[in-house]
Amino acid sequence: MPRFEPSILISDCWGSVGDTTFYHVDGKCYYKSKPKCSFPGTAEQMEQLAVHRRALAAWRELEHADQVLWHEYARSAPSHRPPFDGSSHISGYNLFVSAYHNFSILGKEQVPYPQPFRGFPPFSVEYVNASIEEDRLRILLRVFLPKNETPERYQLLAKIQLTFPGYGVKPGNMRNVLATTPCHGESGIVELQIDNFHRLCKQELPTYQVHMRYVLLDRKTGYRNIWASSSFSISV
Repeated sequence: MPRFEPSILISDCWGSVGDTTFYHVDGKCYYKSKPKCSFPGTAEQMEQLAVHRRALAAWRELEHADQVLWHEYARSAPSHRPPFDGSSHISGYNLFVSAYHNFSILGKEQVPYPQPFRGFPPFSVEYVNASIEEDRLRILLRVFLPKNETPERYQLLAKIQLTFPGYGVKPGNMRNVLATTPCHGESGIVELQIDNFHRLCKQELPTYQVHMRYVLLDRKTGYRNIWASSSFSISV
């Protein structure tokens, strides 16, 4: 790892320039070349990249007045990164791109229009049971929402990791799973279906540890709330 030598013109460096990245170890600056990944990505990753590029193109095509309005509405949208004390918020660009992606996840990709960020209702999720049909894992969950809410407005999106009982969570191994239907008012039961679920654990087991992160997607605005997490065991 070559060390950066300060000069009269440049006393220190950080960040990246071209293919070179500067970093610090024990107060000393070093530099290295950026790795060049030859892996083109899976079909799912390439599809998500295409959606993201369409979202960026849609943002660039907006009128400036609409972009300003997005920035204004984003001031009330909570950040998905700490601190979570209300002192930080996201940009209008991030709110727009997030809504675009969420509409795509819901199966109705479209250019969102600026709307005030409506606070999400308090809710909780409870595991009910699980079953296997051929190579499809079905997980039933109950979503609790306030009685004065319209539950059909929201749909649960989960990130799922299946692993051996007692094993901890690895966020990189989580996969998105959208509930098959919007939330229900009476039973509150929603279903997650995972096709070829063995690829998530790579081994057939009688009991799985499930690590789950979940959000509600607003089907009207495309907005989402802050991730919550839960872990539970299922026997199949």
